[in-house]
Amino acid sequence: MATVIRSADTLTRDALAVLQPGFTGTTAPDWVLRRLDEGLVSVGLFGRNVHSPEQLSTLTGQLRGIREDLLVAVDEEGGDVTRLEVRGGSSFPGNLALGAVDDTALTRDVARELGRRLAGCGINLNWAPSADVNSNPANPVIGVRSFGADPLRVARHTAAYIEGLQSAGVAACTKHFPGHGDTAVDSHHDLPRITADLDTLQERELVPFRAAIAAGTRAVMSAHILLPALDAEHPATLSPAALHGLLRAPATEGGLGFDGLIVTDGMEMRAISATYGIERGSILAIAAGADAICVGGGLADEDTVRRLCDALVRAVRDGELPEERLADAAARVRALAHWTRSAGAGEGAAPAPGIGLIAARRALRLTSVTPYEPLTTPAYVAAFTPLANIAVGDDTPWGVAAELSRLLPGTRTATYTAEAAARTGTAALVDALLADAEDRPVVAVVRDVHRHPWMADALHTLLTARPRTAVVEMGVPQSPPQGTPHIATHGAARVCGQAAAEALTSVSMPLAAGAEGRC
Repeated sequence: MATVIRSADTLTRDALAVLQPGFTGTTAPDWVLRRLDEGLVSVGLFGRNVHSPEQLSTLTGQLRGIREDLLVAVDEEGGDVTRLEVRGGSSFPGNLALGAVDDTALTRDVARELGRRLAGCGINLNWAPSADVNSNPANPVIGVRSFGADPLRVARHTAAYIEGLQSAGVAACTKHFPGHGDTAVDSHHDLPRITADLDTLQERELVPFRAAIAAGTRAVMSAHILLPALDAEHPATLSPAALHGLLRAPATEGGLGFDGLIVTDGMEMRAISATYGIERGSILAIAAGADAICVGGGLADEDTVRRLCDALVRAVRDGELPEERLADAAARVRALAHWTRSAGAGEGAAPAPGIGLIAARRALRLTSVTPYEPLTTPAYVAAFTPLANIAVGDDTPWGVAAELSRLLPGTRTATYTAEAAARTGTAALVDALLADAEDRPVVAVVRDVHRHPWMADALHTLLTARPRTAVVEMGVPQSPPQGTPHIATHGAARVCGQAAAEALTSVSMPLAAGAEGRC
């Protein structure tokens, strides 16, 4: 018997339901409000949509005035990746700092407070946490966004984060399945290829995702990565073997048994858009088992939504996408929206406004090979600044200069880049730095120095010329500690900078490798 395709209106509503589009502006455009009335169930917010908590609450209230059962999603990991505090830096350290402390109760408390603030602004779906095991130190896109390189540590903190976030009524979306840690390629720019075999995948990448599912994560986000051991042709987001055969299938069939919402990473990322295009990519993703299409980080207009909606409807009518698969995906989106309404908007989460700074202080690791005197006079902060990855963005401030200037008024700062080093040469760059610093104590701030040869060269040259330079590493502390002292913050959130500034000026700094870092 031939399959009976439902009405055009029903198909359109289902196609709209599986989209999670972004938009521009700090108020809702008319086209978004109209699409909500036509069947859109989700929207994604980004830094461009956020001016203040009050404005954000007004915006989400405006959206819910059209549709009460609305999923409002945001990419708020805390740490380096923040949307709520994109212009000032996050009040919460990121995953690597929490993993460094390795106190799951603290991780749970941080996530609960973050969830409480999200819920207070009307957000009920967070595209977090990152459950990636940062097994490749050269990884340009995960790094401090991971709880670490040990699968078991990542697993227990992923579970604690989910429990904390969802206790505040905000659905967690664990990412990036099946694991984006073992790559040196950023999927925003190209398609990463991960050569790990299936045994390695089971023993490393999948360990945190099993823990996330056991902890009750309401959603999982797919990664735009190619794993030939799993599927030699399709990236995970478009792979039935990854989404249906591995993530969705029950344990008895070799799967993880996840029954919640599967969300794609941004379809405008070049790992998908450059090869498939977002329309074709979206059809393949839904057919493979994805339920929601995230789009809007760079494409945030009505035309994108119209094209995606039309493409999905056409794919059903042409027999390319089973109508039952689209209906199932839409039902899963609506089911999560229903859960968020019944979960409560953070009503059970007691405020803990200082928990982020407490965590950042505990995450500090400070070493010094020679006695070190705390800073008491204005310093010169030399920020060796790499290009920011797209997930982090280049609008969010980082470093220690602002907090150090607060503690030591008159502190000055300057930024040094790879382009400057290439233009003048490392020796000339450091000579100019020291001339500008004059007799001030120098604080060199670096970020993933192990991944940037120019930065490592400049730091070595600086320390040779002025050995008593303090070094603050705000990325992954992969290189041996250098400087007097060397401070590893395990992230570049505002509170990490504050904790480092406090340590540089404190008379009671913990001068021991692996110390708890309480100031």
